[in-house]
Amino acid sequence: MKKILMMLVLAFAMAGYAQEGSIKPKFQAFSGALLKLKPAEHGYHKFSLKVEAAPWAFQAIGEVRAPNGDPELLINALFDGDVYAVLAYVDQTATGTDNKEYNVGLFEMMLYFEEEATSIRNLKFKLLPPANDDWAQGILKDALSSGSLLGDIWHGKYDNAITKASANPMDKQKLKSMQKKSKSNAEETMGADDSRRSRMKAKADDDEDEAPVVKKKKKKKSYDEDEDDDDVPKKKKKKKKKSVEEDECDDPSLSVKEKRRCRMNKR
Repeated sequence: MKKILMMLVLAFAMAGYAQEGSIKPKFQAFSGALLKLKPAEHGYHKFSLKVEAAPWAFQAIGEVRAPNGDPELLINALFDGDVYAVLAYVDQTATGTDNKEYNVGLFEMMLYFEEEATSIRNLKFKLLPPANDDWAQGILKDALSSGSLLGDIWHGKYDNAITKASANPMDKQKLKSMQKKSKSNAEETMGADDSRRSRMKAKADDDEDEAPVVKKKKKKKSYDEDEDDDDVPKKKKKKKKKSVEEDECDDPSLSVKEKRRCRMNKR
């Protein structure tokens, strides 16, 4: 019994904490042109909203019922442009595999006919590549849990924020523009990477061209040293030969006159 009471107290405390503004939802409207509606069954249409342009990469699916229960109302209003969706999310992002930031803290959605809220059930969010890894999924799970503590966000407290978001819905043209800009930025990044790689390759080629020149100089130096080494023994041999010739003229057996004549003949 005590455990149950403690859990109830904790639940009320968390709900009060959320209501006091610790969780601040944001809103983004999407044009009805992005919606897909199936014919109504038992008063509810199955719907799907898919968005794939940074900072969005998700799909929302669920069932929607027109305000007055008319099974044809939303289908006709969709063609007339009188239906739009408003997404509620917390400001939590995850980095996609394309190194862009994506809003993944989704927790609630409402479809509007003109300015009147519909009834939605069985709402589910699915994160899409490039921002659907485990980290992003964890943020989504936390957002769904914490967002539920806010209760009904579509009537009352956040009306001004919802109205402001509804005045500027995201449509196909804006999404295409965002995708084009994202692609252009990616191409610029790739171009910069290619340019950097080209400069590095050119520098490496220059270094390779300079390397043999240094080697040749060293080889030439070695060759000169070899020539110098060869000259040394030659000079020594010549000097040795001269010494032998002088010894012949200084033979003790020769007279002074014969020694002088020997030296004159040598000259």
